[in-house]
Amino acid sequence: MVELSLHVLDIAQNSIKAGASLVEIEINENTVANTLVITITDNGCGMAPDFLKDVTNPFRTTRTTRKVGLGLSMFKSAAELTGGSFSIWSEQGKGTKVKAEFVHNSIDRQPIGDMAATITTVINANPSIDYVYKHSYNGNEFDFDTRQMREALGAEVNLSENDVLLWIDDYIKNETENIYGGAI
Repeated sequence: MVELSLHVLDIAQNSIKAGASLVEIEINENTVANTLVITITDNGCGMAPDFLKDVTNPFRTTRTTRKVGLGLSMFKSAAELTGGSFSIWSEQGKGTKVKAEFVHNSIDRQPIGDMAATITTVINANPSIDYVYKHSYNGNEFDFDTRQMREALGAEVNLSENDVLLWIDDYIKNETENIYGGAI
């Protein structure tokens, strides 16, 4: 994958397949500490301890269509390539948390990519699931929460409606630009 947003998309899809009703995605950039931390947390079915200990092995997968699962192993490699780290916690019946820490200024760090497109894609594909997206950059931050949108729009509005998705995409792009202090 050429950008981190595609890793996030892959892991969010894993959360959805795990039966999550809430997926939280957080990006924390701190150029002073030279860190970029991406955390994805869900309340899905979680993983058994024996599966969890080997989950980043690309030949360990729950897929039935093929015998390879590269998503977590590639995300782990992307973080470690920068001198960062990767960790995953999971408990059956409670959910999973994936955390990747990158050295922010590493030449090997992939760009974050289009997080607005990633968030709108998962919402469009699964509008009944709730998503929280938080992004901070050197102390400036914003968040987006579909639960707040549902409350404001009312139950009769489907979050996968085109006008709603366009608004979400625009909101995330504008807020991202704001936390960076101007144009991206």
